[in-house]
Amino acid sequence: MQSRALEILVGLFVCLGVAAVFVLTFRVASLENIGGSGQTYRVSGMFQNIGGLKVGSAVTIAGVKVGRVRAIDIDPQTFQAKVSLDIAQQYDKIPEDSSAKILTSGLLGDQYIGLEAGGMDEYLKDGSELTLTQSALVIENLIGQFLASQGESKDDKLADAIGKLADSLQNKNNSVTPGVHP
Repeated sequence: MQSRALEILVGLFVCLGVAAVFVLTFRVASLENIGGSGQTYRVSGMFQNIGGLKVGSAVTIAGVKVGRVRAIDIDPQTFQAKVSLDIAQQYDKIPEDSSAKILTSGLLGDQYIGLEAGGMDEYLKDGSELTLTQSALVIENLIGQFLASQGESKDDKLADAIGKLADSLQNKNNSVTPGVHP
């Protein structure tokens, strides 16, 4: 009888653990609706490089989540990434000349799209295209450029140092008189 109660208790504990993992997964993925009503309108933008941006990533204005990335495709003519955004209908007064940047939350966190409001009196509507876009800052490319620039400058510095050392040794050998040690 006691082992049966223990088995039921362990089974209950396992079920609670599975439920907690399920809830945590949805919280981390942030699959909740953006606006209160769930109504959205779609805008798009072209980017040279989207880095690690994913479908479902957040779209923000001034740090406030206003939408999500709906789809990411390649334009066959320009080979740029076309990113479609779903923006909550309650944010229907975003100026048409607003810009979109791919940003990173934290140093190595997830990437998202940050919108910066423009100043026009016309507003984005369903089917609008954002023309002012800034691609993702890819950390691997930055590190590669930094290392390449450091490698060139180190080689130049090393060559300069060897040249100066050779010059000083040559001058030292020329100025040494026989029988006198420096």
